[in-house]
Amino acid sequence: MDLELTHLWALALLPLPWLVRRLLPRAPATGAGALRVPFYAALATGERPGLALSRWPALLGLLAWALLVLAAARPQWIGEPVALPLAGRDLMLAVDISGSMREEDMVIGGRIVDRLTAVKAVAGDFMDRREGDRVGLILFGQQAYVQTPLTFDRDTARTLLFEAAVGLAGRETAIGDAIGLAVKRLRDADTEERVLILLTDGANTAGTIRPLKAAELAAGADVRIHTIGVGGDPRSGYGLTLGRNPLDEGTLKAIAETTGGRYFRARDVDELQAIYALLDELEPVASDQATFRPVDELYAWPLAAALVLSAVVAAGRAGLLARLV
Repeated sequence: MDLELTHLWALALLPLPWLVRRLLPRAPATGAGALRVPFYAALATGERPGLALSRWPALLGLLAWALLVLAAARPQWIGEPVALPLAGRDLMLAVDISGSMREEDMVIGGRIVDRLTAVKAVAGDFMDRREGDRVGLILFGQQAYVQTPLTFDRDTARTLLFEAAVGLAGRETAIGDAIGLAVKRLRDADTEERVLILLTDGANTAGTIRPLKAAELAAGADVRIHTIGVGGDPRSGYGLTLGRNPLDEGTLKAIAETTGGRYFRARDVDELQAIYALLDELEPVASDQATFRPVDELYAWPLAAALVLSAVVAAGRAGLLARLV
């Protein structure tokens, strides 16, 4: 923390009263027809009333002037640097929570888990690393909805991702609607970098917008889409990967190509982690660091003290005159 004077040059005004007294001519004496001596009794005793007291108004006046000059110099208390989030890019994460995401064909730490659990574990870490980006979350099944709007609060987005449950948005898959909703949220953003990461394990079976049409809308809004096909290899022996809604890799590849993104295939957690590491390289977070230092203005304190001293001097002179008259 530092104490600084914004207008340091104002301190040059401190000797102004002395210069005025030294350089300006004295006021001419006025010829009075009579001399009023209200303190005649004091003269009779040989005392010089107010001699000691007369110095205090001058000293207090000089102190008040110094405080006024200090206030004009604008003292500030500068706090410690505080890091600011940088608006690197707006990044939406669209996660499939349809019924097929319940398939248990992924492995974490030697334990077989369902697809959504694996996505949560890896995508949560990915969100944590996106410092400087605004992150949003879309969940979709038969319907698509925004779980978290674009925000710098990655912890909240991560928490809401972990709270997602399979089937919450219906058992079918509306990929096109998810893309359309993401484009609606991203197109009005101020940043130039707008990215959607779409994770799904199936094909488009619901919704009102065809995935390729939604991809064209995304391309027109300068939204880049990276698609990730999630699900174990049927030959792995885990789960029911030969299920009802096979992965439509052709459509996911076309979506990515239309928008300038890339398609990835995640058959296990290791591949999913590698994909997110590659996405960190493709969509790097902002490297610059922005900080600000909080500023507390202190000029009010010397200004208030100067006013109090001026009032004391004025009150003292008024009282002295009242006693003299």
